[in-house]
Amino acid sequence: MPENQILLIVATFLISVAIGIPTGIFFRKKIAESKIESAENEVKRLLENAKIEAENRKKEEIFTAKEEILKARNELDKEIKERRGEIQLQEKRVIQKEETLERRAENFERREKELEKKHQELDGQKDALNQVFAKQMQELQRISGLTKEEAKKQILNELEKQVTVEKATLLKELDAKAREEANKNAKELISFAIQKCAADHTSETTVSVVALPNDDMKGRIIGREGRNIKALETLTGIDLIIDDTPEAVILSGFDPLRREVAKIALEKLIDDGRIHPAKIEEMVEKAKEEVEASIKAEGERAMLETGVNGLNPDMVKLIGKLRYRTSYGQNVLNHSIEVSNLARIMAEELGADPKIARRAGLLHDIGKALDHDMEGTHVEIGVEVLKKYKENEIIINAVQAHHGDVEPKSIEAVLVQAADAISASRPGARRETLETYIKRLEKLEEIADSFEGVEKSFAIQAGREVRLIVKPEKITDAEMVIMARDVAKKIEDQMEYPGQIKVNVIRETRAIEYAK
Repeated sequence: MPENQILLIVATFLISVAIGIPTGIFFRKKIAESKIESAENEVKRLLENAKIEAENRKKEEIFTAKEEILKARNELDKEIKERRGEIQLQEKRVIQKEETLERRAENFERREKELEKKHQELDGQKDALNQVFAKQMQELQRISGLTKEEAKKQILNELEKQVTVEKATLLKELDAKAREEANKNAKELISFAIQKCAADHTSETTVSVVALPNDDMKGRIIGREGRNIKALETLTGIDLIIDDTPEAVILSGFDPLRREVAKIALEKLIDDGRIHPAKIEEMVEKAKEEVEASIKAEGERAMLETGVNGLNPDMVKLIGKLRYRTSYGQNVLNHSIEVSNLARIMAEELGADPKIARRAGLLHDIGKALDHDMEGTHVEIGVEVLKKYKENEIIINAVQAHHGDVEPKSIEAVLVQAADAISASRPGARRETLETYIKRLEKLEEIADSFEGVEKSFAIQAGREVRLIVKPEKITDAEMVIMARDVAKKIEDQMEYPGQIKVNVIRETRAIEYAK
C-alpha cells in the first residue's frame, strides 16, 4: 500500500477519535442527569407516600388509644362503684358491731354490779358462818375436853396408823407382784447367761511354792551369812520362807505381781545353778521383763476372749495386770472377763447394746490394777483412768455405778452391776478370812440392834442373812414390813459386801391361858 494512503487512514482515525470522545462524554452526561432527575422524582414520590401513610397510621393509633382509654375509664368506674358498695356494706357491719359491743358492755356493767352485790352478801354470810363455826368449835372442845391442836394431833396419829397399815399392805402386794414377774424373767435370763458363760474358779493365796531339785539347794539360796536370800528379798519385796518342807521354798507376800517376779527369778536361778547377788539382780530384771510381756499377753487374751477392740495399749497392760490381782481370793482378770461375757449375753437377750455392755464389763474393775499405787477406791481410780483415755461416757457411768456409788444412766450399766454380782456370788468364787467374816457379822448385828423395837438380832449364813426378832407390843405387822426395808437400806449405805444380804424380820405373838 502506498504510504500516502496509510497516512490518510491514520489521520482519518485520529480525527474520528478526537471528534467521538467529546461527543460520548456529552451523551453520557445527559443520560446521567436524566437518571438523577428520575431518581429524585422517585424519592419525592416515596416521601409523599410515606408521609401520607404515617398520617393515616397516626390517626389510627390515636383512635385506638382513645378507645382503650375510654374502655379503661369505664372499667375503673365500675370497680370504684363496686368498692364503694363493699365499703358501705362494711360500714354497716362495723356500726352493727359497735352497737352489739355497747349492748354487751352495758350487760357486763349490770352483771358486775350484781356480782359485787352478791359478793358483799357472801362476805356477810361468811362472817356469820365463821361466828357459828367458832361457837361450834368452842362447844366441841368443851364436850370433848380437848383443844384444837390436841384433837388434830390425835386425828393425825390415827391417820398415820391407818396409812402405815395401807402402805405396808400396798408394799406387800407390789413387792409380791414385782417379785412374781421379775423373778421369773430374771431367773430365765441369768440362768441362760450363766449356762453360756460357765467358768472355773480357784482361790488365789498370798503364798507361792517353788519346787527344788533337792534340799541342798536351800543352803545355796540362803547363801553365805544369808546374803543371797537377803538380796532376793530386797530386790523383789517378797519374804522367802525356807523351813523343813522337803524340796520346796515358800514365797510369801500380799502383792501377787511381786510374788510372780520372785518366783520366776528363783526358778531361773535354780535352773542356772549360779546363785550370788549379781546373778540374782540379773535374774530379777529378766523376770520383770517376762512378767511385763506376760501382762501384755494376758491383756490381749482378755480382749480376744471378750471381743473388745480399740483399747489404748496402756489400758491393755492395766487389764493384763489384773491377772496378778485378787479380790476375796477371786482372780480379778478372770472375774472381769466373766462379767464382760455375762453382761454381753444379757444385753443381747434384752435388746441392749452388747458392745457397750462387754466393754464396760471388761473395764469395770480396771482401777484394781492401780489401787495399790494410788489413793482412792478402785472405782474412783478406774473412772480417772477411763477419763484420761477418753472413754465413752456410758462406759464411765457403768464403771462408776457398778458398786452403787452413783445412779446407773443406761441399761448396760445395770447389766454390768448384775453381771458383777453374779460372778462374785458363784459358789467358790470368793473367800474371805475369818476376821472379815466376824467383822461383817458384828456390823450386821450392830445395824439391826440400832432400830427401836428390836429385841434380838442374829447374823447367820456367814453374813448372808440377818434375822431380827422384834417386840410384838411395840412393832405391828405393818411396821415390821417398813422396818425390813429400812434395815436393808441402812446395810446398803453403811457396808460393803459381795452378793446380797437377806433381812428377815420376825414378830411372834403368843396368847397363853390356863384351864383350871
